[in-house]
Amino acid sequence: MRIRSLLLLLVITLIAAFTVLNWSVFLANTTLSFGIATLQAPLGLIMLGLLIFVVAYCLVYVLYLQSNVLMDTRRNARELQLNRELADKAEASRFTELRGFLESGLKQNAEQDKAAQQALVARLDALENSLRTSVEQSGNSLSAYIGELEDRLSPQGTGATRTL
Repeated sequence: MRIRSLLLLLVITLIAAFTVLNWSVFLANTTLSFGIATLQAPLGLIMLGLLIFVVAYCLVYVLYLQSNVLMDTRRNARELQLNRELADKAEASRFTELRGFLESGLKQNAEQDKAAQQALVARLDALENSLRTSVEQSGNSLSAYIGELEDRLSPQGTGATRTL
């Protein structure tokens, strides 16, 4: 139990003990004035009845507050659960969107890579053909120069070819 509960029980026990010890005084009649009338009644018993009434009223009020807090807590818990489910659904849809966005981005990158690879292969083929053509032209030019040199060297010599 909490300290407040223990303290409340202690106070109630002390009041009950005081009442039992002084019961004869509580029942003693006295003259009570209500402003417009006077009455012979036991003052202690009336005060004890008022104390019991106030304590009962406070207990009913506390129970009322407790039930309101409990109902508010349950309502807030339900709303929180609904909001949590809504947030989970929104997060799942965001993940789905992100997955679709990433897949389309990766697909687009793959297509760009494939197009770049095809362009590179085509350019390499063109460079290879150009290089072959250049090598052939260089070979033909070199053959022509060698042939021209042979022609120049043949008539000048006596039958022996000079070496360069």
